[in-house]
Amino acid sequence: MKKSTHLFRQFLKWRYKNISNKYFVQLISILIGFLAGLTAVTLKNITYFIEALLENGIILSENQLYFILPIVGLTLVYLYTKFVNKHPLGNAVSSIMFALSKKNGILNVKKIYNPLITAPLTVGFGGSVGLLGPAVESSSALSSNISKFLRIDAKTRTLLIACASAGAIASIFQSPIAAIIFAVEVFSLDLTMLSVLPLLLASISGVLTSYFFLGNEVLFNYSLQESFELKDTFFYILLGAGTAIASIYFTKMYFWINNAFKKLKSPKYKLLVGGIAIGIMLYLIPPLYGEGFGFINNLLHGDDLVALGKTPFDAYTANIWVVILLLFGITIFKAIAMTTTIAAGGAGGIFIPTMVMGSALGNVVAKLINNIGLGFAVSESNFTLIGMAGLIAGVIHAPLTAIFLIAEITGGYELFVPLMITASISYLVTKNTMDFNIYTKELAEKGALLTHDKDQTVLTLMNLDDVIETNFKMVYPEMTLGEMLKKSVAKSTRNIYPVVEADRKMVGIILLDDIRDIMFKSELYETTKVESIMHAAPEYIFQDKDNMSQVMKKFQESGAWNLPVVKDGIYVGFVSKSKLLTAYRRKLIQHTT
Repeated sequence: MKKSTHLFRQFLKWRYKNISNKYFVQLISILIGFLAGLTAVTLKNITYFIEALLENGIILSENQLYFILPIVGLTLVYLYTKFVNKHPLGNAVSSIMFALSKKNGILNVKKIYNPLITAPLTVGFGGSVGLLGPAVESSSALSSNISKFLRIDAKTRTLLIACASAGAIASIFQSPIAAIIFAVEVFSLDLTMLSVLPLLLASISGVLTSYFFLGNEVLFNYSLQESFELKDTFFYILLGAGTAIASIYFTKMYFWINNAFKKLKSPKYKLLVGGIAIGIMLYLIPPLYGEGFGFINNLLHGDDLVALGKTPFDAYTANIWVVILLLFGITIFKAIAMTTTIAAGGAGGIFIPTMVMGSALGNVVAKLINNIGLGFAVSESNFTLIGMAGLIAGVIHAPLTAIFLIAEITGGYELFVPLMITASISYLVTKNTMDFNIYTKELAEKGALLTHDKDQTVLTLMNLDDVIETNFKMVYPEMTLGEMLKKSVAKSTRNIYPVVEADRKMVGIILLDDIRDIMFKSELYETTKVESIMHAAPEYIFQDKDNMSQVMKKFQESGAWNLPVVKDGIYVGFVSKSKLLTAYRRKLIQHTT
């Protein structure tokens, strides 16, 4: 052990001496991209292996009882979470963003392997979620721990975590440009040459890893048949508005269902309710089973009935309006099935379900235009593709990712103009309606959201506990003026004194200015009590509630130089404006250099 530690230290010394930090980061980004690609490939193969076992009839799949499988998968995830992980699963991307803002990019080592177990069990058994989120989480945790092992600083660690996400996305979709843009849009990276080159190297490494292990196998085996026509512009504007409404519905449904499941205190009840609900939805709408890439591919090739699968409504699918209603049902229920899967304890991401919902909506809009009887004709496959872009732009608030992802999937840029039209409209409407998306809402409420606003980002990166000072002498309401002067004022270097009760509950403060006129009047030492001198603080900082933006605002509005910090009413310490501004300045320099 000592020998290996010595060798590692020698390696670090050699690295610092011979390889500049810039080139070292570039080399590590290639490794991170490879490992992220390998993680994504492993995750996909484990999931497809489980799906293949079930499809070959091991668990009643030939008897059309597949709709019971999600509850089996959720049960397995529940058992793993309870007895092995012993910690609830969370939103993959949100947990990464929280680690970047509040934990210096440190992710628990469990997050490397947890997604590789829980996500395949969820998706492989039919849970209506995606694998992208788990792939990004596992890759990011791997990158975080490698960075920690190699003594890489927090700022560079953030970049390498973004590289991991880019490598995972590039591997899954074989779309390196969209992968880079996702990392920039979602993780709010500054787009400079120092950040772009490592992202590019990681993305290329991830794509090459995918090609090495999977060959030319692609998610969407499709090439464009029809290009953009100017006469269809209005319909793409209409699709943009439709995907915006669907994005708002998707987001609101996500939070509503999650809040409803929180009322079920027991994980067992969540599993039971969620599993039954998903089973019913799968029986009525089979395409909700699993990720849904097969559904998208069938729609792109015009195989509507194959896409819909065997449903209780097969006798009526010769009628195009029944097909349209069933596809619209997928648009409505994909968000419900996905959120129910996650809320019931499953593991998975929201990105791919967003694509499934968008493809169904785009196809529905095209079919309505073509069959409404007004003589219009549009490409259903093109609308299917662009519907996906509209939902990604609206739900994730990532319009550039949406545009470049679909452009790369189709192998060209013939649809670039309609992609921009639909994605921009969807994003603008959704963003102006909802400030935060599924990834960012809870983070914003906690004050842990990183944005492209440098001022806000620096405040988010700051930790309240780091600026709390505790070297203040406490006084008690029943103290006399003489006791206060002898026990506190004479022994303190500060000019402010917290007044607390015996249980440290804070009841007020006393400033040195409050007693300056009477502190030398000895006749008042025994007759004057602290409680008659004290007064309320101009504002209080709540340690368990206030974020740094709120703290800064309280200083600005109160005009105070020191504000007390309390937790559940108990005195903790003080924050001084001077220390707060000094910490802010240091963090700003650290973040921008």
